[in-house]
Amino acid sequence: MVAKRKPAKKASVKRAAPKKVAPKKAAPKKKVVKPIPPGYHSLTAYLCIDGASAAIDFYKRAFGATERLRMDAPGGKIGHAELVIGDSAFMLADEFPEMNFRAPKGGTGSSVNMHLYVKDVDAMFTRAILHGATVLRALEDKFYGDRTGSLEDPFGHVWHLATHKEDLTPAEMKRRGAEEAKKQGGG
Repeated sequence: MVAKRKPAKKASVKRAAPKKVAPKKAAPKKKVVKPIPPGYHSLTAYLCIDGASAAIDFYKRAFGATERLRMDAPGGKIGHAELVIGDSAFMLADEFPEMNFRAPKGGTGSSVNMHLYVKDVDAMFTRAILHGATVLRALEDKFYGDRTGSLEDPFGHVWHLATHKEDLTPAEMKRRGAEEAKKQGGG
């Protein structure tokens, strides 16, 4: 007689739990930087002042100006400041004769400089030169986030053309400014 075989027990197969796969992270979106920074207009007056700190105090008291930004320069000077009166901002700094940036009390040069934000500073700079402007400072990317250069128009007025390239915090701007001053031998 043939022995009956018992059916073999099915071996239990342990299946590993499916591995959790982290969802793919989307590439970070590149932040779009506006060529004219928020809070500015295309054209901004830039005053050259002998005694910029005192002038800031005067504009605050006399016209109700609020200070938006102040960057110190070597020698106790103000390298750049921005004030707001009403809905308009204007820029100012102490005079720097070595950069042909002179206050009206000096009697030479223009004490008002125009600061013009544009979408494409390289194209506008070239266009201005082709129409008779003289380069005072070549275009370059600056530590404060703008690509800028300075021109003198055929009538003697100074124009600073710029495209805003980076949004920076005041702390980052201060850090970069200190690094730039060291490079220039002023810090």
